[in-house]
Amino acid sequence: MSTTRQHPPGDLGREPEGAGAASPVPAERQWRTLSLGQASGIVPMARDFARQALHDWGWLPASSADRRAAAEDVLLVVSELVTNACLHAEGPEELRIGRTPKALRVEVVDRGTGQPAPRTPHRAGRPGGHGMFIVQRLCLDWGVQRTPETPGKTVWAELAAPA
Repeated sequence: MSTTRQHPPGDLGREPEGAGAASPVPAERQWRTLSLGQASGIVPMARDFARQALHDWGWLPASSADRRAAAEDVLLVVSELVTNACLHAEGPEELRIGRTPKALRVEVVDRGTGQPAPRTPHRAGRPGGHGMFIVQRLCLDWGVQRTPETPGKTVWAELAAPA
């Protein structure tokens, strides 16, 4: 787990402002963004948004059990990150999903000051509090990005693209 890395593996960070033809951003990167600040029914809305992105990018409908499992993992990670922002971070502001041919990145921007962490020690059968443990187990890496002098944070997670 990484919580302070500025540019995580795969360098799937946000598109720079004004990115254009001269930008060093890889051409194969695609991003989807959903504003959640004033929405209701946020978790189902976020899952539907992620499901549509996966459909548009060819992950769904899944052609194999491995591809189906990869898509389900993405939807679960989206649910966990958005739920954590609702419960522990004054609510999510934005959901971003970015992809390259090798990885998919989920980002949830929130207003909270806390630091998400997997429950340690993990206790099987104990209700609640397992969201970041699930994210840690399903993802290649995850972490938190903060911008100095700006409230809130971005919690990100990266998953491998299906083969």
